[in-house]
Amino acid sequence: MTLAFPHSKIISRGSELRIKGSTPEIVRINEVVNHLLDHYHKYGKVTPETVQGYVNRRPDEPAAHEADSEIIIYGIKGEPIKPRSPNQKRMVELAAQNDLLFAVGPAGTGKTYLAVAMAVHALKNKLVKKIVITRPAVEAGESLGFLPGDLKEKIDPYLRPIYDALEDMVPSEKLKFYLEKNIIEIAPIGYMRGRTLHNAFVLLDEAQNTTAMQMKMLLTRLGPHSRMIVTGDRSQIDLPKRQKSGLIDALEILSGIEGVGVAEFFDRDVVRHKLVKRIINAYEKAEGGNHEELRNGEKF
Repeated sequence: MTLAFPHSKIISRGSELRIKGSTPEIVRINEVVNHLLDHYHKYGKVTPETVQGYVNRRPDEPAAHEADSEIIIYGIKGEPIKPRSPNQKRMVELAAQNDLLFAVGPAGTGKTYLAVAMAVHALKNKLVKKIVITRPAVEAGESLGFLPGDLKEKIDPYLRPIYDALEDMVPSEKLKFYLEKNIIEIAPIGYMRGRTLHNAFVLLDEAQNTTAMQMKMLLTRLGPHSRMIVTGDRSQIDLPKRQKSGLIDALEILSGIEGVGVAEFFDRDVVRHKLVKRIINAYEKAEGGNHEELRNGEKF
């Protein structure tokens, strides 16, 4: 910053900055510093590129980071996490408008990752006091009883995508603290019974594998000042063939209810490797494109 203001001297002492120089430069430096403070409080990170962006900004134009209102948070490596497709953008908009949001679509469309980002944003900005992430303990043809270890050790592999997303967004020591203090709680859906979730951001992942009773139970846990995002994929239902998915049941029952939003994703929204989109298309073609008839499919 000193190179950008050659006629001024900036001295850092503890938590204070002292600026000496011409009045116009002092005013400008003060503006830049205030913008950087606002940026840090909003996104939790300031990079050299961030500083450069504010320094180079003309007084009559918004800074690049201010103008990009789609950024949800910055990852631990400084990369912006934001919607990468029109339907991801729609998901973020609907989440802001509704306390309960269903995000439904095929694998690889970024539903869970985006939901975790919004939850972390809410926690960092003190909009909620905790994050609760849950999912049903059901997988294709597998039984938890035959897996080694205690319940946590059995469940953790199924929650790995959630941990991966959190590790992209929260520094490791802070994440460890959050998990130890239950500020971020990750648990199977059965652990939610009987609770009321106050001041929480609740995320139900793999919701297509809930039963109707499990879905109703979780949706009615929502307490004051809380919000919930439910993600699922109609084509990846691993329940017994005659048992109706709680996700499909809820979408039918809650259709048109005020405060409930639905974000739909399609194969064109896949943001993984380009081959994933082709794979999904191929399977849909082989199955006749009827998502609700697919059962016991392998996860991509």
